[in-house]
Formats: sequence, structure tokens, C-alpha cells
Amino acid sequence: MSTDTTPGTSPETGTGTFVPKPGAAPLARMIRAQAALETRMLLRNGEQLLLTVVIPTLLLVLFSAVDIIDTGEGEAVDFLAPGVLALAVMSTAFTGQAIATGFERRYGVLKRLGASPLPRWGLMTAKTCSVLVTEILQIALLTVIAFALGWSPQGNPLSVLALLVLGTAAFSGLGLLMAGTLRAEATLAAANLVFLLLLVGGGVIVPMDKFPAGARAVLELLPISALSDGLRDVLQHGAGLPWGDLGILAVWAVLGLGAAARLFRWE
Repeated sequence: MSTDTTPGTSPETGTGTFVPKPGAAPLARMIRAQAALETRMLLRNGEQLLLTVVIPTLLLVLFSAVDIIDTGEGEAVDFLAPGVLALAVMSTAFTGQAIATGFERRYGVLKRLGASPLPRWGLMTAKTCSVLVTEILQIALLTVIAFALGWSPQGNPLSVLALLVLGTAAFSGLGLLMAGTLRAEATLAAANLVFLLLLVGGGVIVPMDKFPAGARAVLELLPISALSDGLRDVLQHGAGLPWGDLGILAVWAVLGLGAAARLFRWE
């Protein structure tokens, strides 16, 4: 048997028992850890929770319980629930992500993370995973509330999933594009302004047929309009895949993500 007693070796094997082995963790583990951190930070932020949870919930309950807007035939909640789900996706994937990423960029957080073993595309993947987890929680909460208000959804869940995934991709691309090209203060103002404008003019709570024909033709090309109308066609009217709305969302996703990948500045 070996009698080598050199520090850091084992008398049984001669291998370095206590010798450190510096190196990065496996990529999948790094992405999971960063995604968990991003999610915890989001859920601890009261301002983000107001935007992503409180406002959509209040809109759903208020406009379902009080007859303020003519939503057509049937229960108001059947019209409102799909639009509020679309609003939840926009609030998380676009507004919340744009503001959070913009201030991380301003304070040098992204620059430091970009120099870590986690590659930059891995960081973007972790942020996307955080957005998806938050959306799942949002949709679960809003669905429970909508059912309590008498919602009777129809349609194929796979069609709903396709719309939500493409909507998330479209809004994520636009949010990252804004956060990566504008100053943090400008991002904060612009993201909140866009949120309010699309809330009113995106078919979320006001039916698109309430707008003039010329304005409606333009508004229907917006991603929030495509997402809310597509979800409404499936969940309220039981339609199949809304190819037109899916096409609009796909175009926005390609343009937004492509522009963000090309123009995003880390510092």
C-alpha cells in the first residue's frame, strides 16, 4: 500500500482529496439558478406585482361586476377574461421585463453578469424562464377568479397555448429592445405609457368594433390586439387556430427578437 503522505493526496488512491477544482457549474444549473433568482426578485417587487397581478385582477373583477362597457351578448366575463389574460402577458413579458432590465443595465448589473461564466444568451434564457413562470402564476390566478365570476371558456387549449407562447415571444422581444436601447428613465416612462395606451386601444376591455374603421384597421395589427382577439375567438367563440392572429404575433416576435439581438447594449 502506498505510504505517500503528500498534502492533498489520499494514502489509498493518491488522488487529490482536498485539492480544489475551480470551474463553472454546468450550464443548465447556472440557467436554473439565475431563473430562480430573477423570479424571486420579481415576486418581491411590489411595483411589479401591482403591474402584473393587481391591475389585471382589478380590471377583471370591476368590469365583470359593473356594467360600464357594452361587451356584446353573453356574460361580460366571457369577453373580458381573454383580454385580461392577454394584458397579463403584456404586463410581464413587455412592461415589467423592460423596466427591470433597463435599470439592471443602468446600474451595471448586466455588465457584471455578462462577465460571469453564465453566457449572455444564457442570461436571456433565464430571464425568459422567469417571465414564463410568472405568467403561469398570473394565468392560474386570473383563471380561478374568472371561474368564480362565472366564466365559461370554450375551444382547444393547444390553440390558447400557441397564442400565449407567440404573444410572450413578441412582447419579450419588444421589451428587451426597449430596455437595451433607451435610458432607464426613458424605458420606465415609455413602457408605462405603452401599457396604458394598449390597455385602452388593444381590445382588452373595449371591443374593437367601438373604434372607427380606419383606426381599427391599424389597431388590429398590434400584438396586444392580435393576442386578445385570438384568445377571445378561441375561448369565447370556440374557434380553431386563429391563423391571422398567430401570423401577426409571429411577425412581431421575429422583428422584436431580431432587433433586440442586434441592437441590445449591455452597458
